[in-house]
Amino acid sequence: MTRQYELVERILSYQPNANEALLNRAYVYAMKAHGNQKRASGAPYFSHPLEVAAILAEMRLDDATIATALLHDTIEDTEATRAEIDALFGAEIGTLVDGLTKIKKLDLVTKKAEQAENFRKLLLAISSDIRVLLVKLADRLHNMRTLEHMKPAKRKTIAQETMDIYAPLAGRMGMQWLREELEELSFRWLNPEAYATVLERLKALRAQNQGLIDEIHGALTSKLEAAQVKAVVAGREKKPYAIWSKMERKQISLEQLSDIYAFRIVVPQIPDCYRALAVVHTSWHTVPGRFKDYISNPKQNDYQSIHTTIVGPKHQRVELQIRTEQMHSIAEFGVAAHALYKDGGSGKKVPAQDSSAYRWLRRLVGILLEGDNPEEFLEHTKLELFHDQVFCFTPKGRLIALPRGANCIDFAYAVHTQVGNTAVGAKINGRPMPLATPLRNGDEVEIVCSEAQSPPVAWERLAITGKARSAIRRASRDSVRAQYEKLGREILDRAFRRRNKSVTEEAIKKGLPRLSQKTIEEVMTAVGRGELASDDVFRAAFPEAAPEDTRKRRRHVKRSEEGWFGLGKVMGLKFRWPGSGGKERPEQAAGIPIRGLRSGLPVNFADGGAVPGDRIVGILTPGQGITIYPIHAKALKEFDDEPERWIDVTWDIDEDDPQRFPATIAVTAMNEPGSLAQIASVIGEADGNIQNIKMTNQLADYTEMLIDLDVWDLQHLNEIVTGLRAKDVVSKATRAEG
Repeated sequence: MTRQYELVERILSYQPNANEALLNRAYVYAMKAHGNQKRASGAPYFSHPLEVAAILAEMRLDDATIATALLHDTIEDTEATRAEIDALFGAEIGTLVDGLTKIKKLDLVTKKAEQAENFRKLLLAISSDIRVLLVKLADRLHNMRTLEHMKPAKRKTIAQETMDIYAPLAGRMGMQWLREELEELSFRWLNPEAYATVLERLKALRAQNQGLIDEIHGALTSKLEAAQVKAVVAGREKKPYAIWSKMERKQISLEQLSDIYAFRIVVPQIPDCYRALAVVHTSWHTVPGRFKDYISNPKQNDYQSIHTTIVGPKHQRVELQIRTEQMHSIAEFGVAAHALYKDGGSGKKVPAQDSSAYRWLRRLVGILLEGDNPEEFLEHTKLELFHDQVFCFTPKGRLIALPRGANCIDFAYAVHTQVGNTAVGAKINGRPMPLATPLRNGDEVEIVCSEAQSPPVAWERLAITGKARSAIRRASRDSVRAQYEKLGREILDRAFRRRNKSVTEEAIKKGLPRLSQKTIEEVMTAVGRGELASDDVFRAAFPEAAPEDTRKRRRHVKRSEEGWFGLGKVMGLKFRWPGSGGKERPEQAAGIPIRGLRSGLPVNFADGGAVPGDRIVGILTPGQGITIYPIHAKALKEFDDEPERWIDVTWDIDEDDPQRFPATIAVTAMNEPGSLAQIASVIGEADGNIQNIKMTNQLADYTEMLIDLDVWDLQHLNEIVTGLRAKDVVSKATRAEG
């Protein structure tokens, strides 16, 4: 265990003006606070925060960060309080320690939700001060180094969480050495057999190739010296987890990997990188497609380097990384290295908050704040953490970095959320392409927008980035909410007019307390969802009005009455066939208009569907909106005693924008090869669209099936049924009733 004076001396070696008294005070306070607490290994608990502080000292971090490391478990695991930490060590350290404290006494449904909520809090704290992340990663690293003392189940859970979140997060922050060690330690416990196998094979390969490695190192060094390029050449071996994951991803053996061994060329300045590259490329053949310049296009975690692969001595493929000393430090230590370098020649320190990696983290926190639940956020975080990148450009030359596999939808949302929400098309390198087209490095992408567009729900399955998925999900929720609100307004408008009243904001606002709603919009949405009855809203708005007789009753209607299903009034409304000769009195409300499968209202169609030409009725279902039934549907009998749920609806057909509607047909066909093909051919030739086929009864000679179709109207449906009946293989074809 590191001693107090050893830790202080190590910090003073790189920060001579460090607050020695603060470090000593934090050391003593933490040691007393943890007292006789023990770790699972039996070691004093205080050894853990001390080792975390030592890891951070190796990263040459400031005295406040080291003090935070010493104190990071005091609020969570001892009697210490935030107020006490603030008083003794200042608000800055108090805030850092609090950011590292897990959420306690919080009623969460699942362990996954608890993990996600803890991660939300951590990232919010990180967004204010990056040092919270550095302490947390060092804390996780020491816990992983001592994981063998935990119970197997707990060990696997911690290792999986580290592999899923903390290792890729360290990588995103540019801390490559930390990511590699966390991955290796996690791999060791998650897949011990594979870990041992890779280690054993690497040991044999190392002994076999030692002479070749020395030869390649010597050849690179001599060529660079001859060209008077000052450089340090170092070989590196790929880590076990990186080897295993690449073997699994590409389905190849370890011997087939060409980059188990790679060489790093470190030079003083950026121009030297390209001089070294010229020496390498003129001395050996390059492998096509294996060149990447991350100096001109840095990764989001600020990583910069030139990658190339050559066919070196003895026809051996050699992977090379060429970078400056500063790039090498940032590649290894990431955000922790930023304070170690001056910004160009200005003499100004570059704070970690200005790094690209930190800006990525802030954007991630932005997604967090827009999400509805922690588990959804955790899903987005994992998506963001695990992807490599492609670099694309807007027509104005703005560089957009996206995960590999991202498409134009992700690009649109990366430019701006509003651009994504209104996107209707894309041009890639000047050519019109579908929005789902995957992007490649160097693509110039132009997004075509329309204010009339809103993102379809299906886009969420197509999008790759967490930002795009979150924005689409949010837009979908807002759209559904707006649909329910619109429906609720129409229902209330008709219900109030039936009683000779008008829906006004003043009237609804007066009734909010009685309705237990906060805003008028919430009232409208609740009515639209069927969660709040229009009669209840009326009574809340006009408590002095005489109560209406709400006894459940059925009303027999004569054929001469004007209701176009013979249903008469439902909630005081009449059904009318669009274009019928009857005159509608102005004080009466027309039915709510229903469009097709892309309706602007929360409309569902009952089993069996409904098409223009059918007489239809709407049933309001709480939380689901309106379900449309043909008037002949047998299922309507279930609602005979609930007249308050019946809604007047009419077809609203736009000849300039025709839409399809769902219907189901029942077909009995001969059980012989080719019969289904003939049925599908009839439907296709008649311009019908098959959505689903279900075999309901299969006999030796005949098969009964239900076919879900999208058709234009009742006449179109009848044409399809008639065409099917004309086929010899079809013995019966009828419309299925819901």
